[in-house]
Amino acid sequence: MKSIIDLDNQTSLNVDIDALEAIAQSLTNREIELIITDNESIRELNREYREKNNPTDVLSFPLETPFTEQSVFDIPLGTIVISADFVKEKAKTYGHTEQDELKLLFIHGLLHLLGYDHETDDGEMRQKEREIIEQFGLPSSLIIRND
Repeated sequence: MKSIIDLDNQTSLNVDIDALEAIAQSLTNREIELIITDNESIRELNREYREKNNPTDVLSFPLETPFTEQSVFDIPLGTIVISADFVKEKAKTYGHTEQDELKLLFIHGLLHLLGYDHETDDGEMRQKEREIIEQFGLPSSLIIRND
């Protein structure tokens, strides 16, 4: 199966790309750009695109396209940006591995690319996150989060 994640790791964070590929390919066959960066860089993106001048854990930028059947044209799904600083901090706070935290943030970002929005839905995104966490055997502690 061909790789669908284009990884740009701008940090020293170890990335289990095979695990992220498995998650991505369970939900889509479209290419995803994944950028791992630091708090300062993600803060700048958050300020520019969301008018929030603070770092955040994950940002998603769906690729807008005029085509209704995008997969026919192999158009990428979009970009996910994750802060390595947040990955390390949250893993320590919640008592799980950095890889598990990275997977959780990747799942969250990917669901946003696929059109889910926890700020406006009736729990559908959280339910889908729960299903994926369970499907991939991630710690149940990742489900109960009050970010």
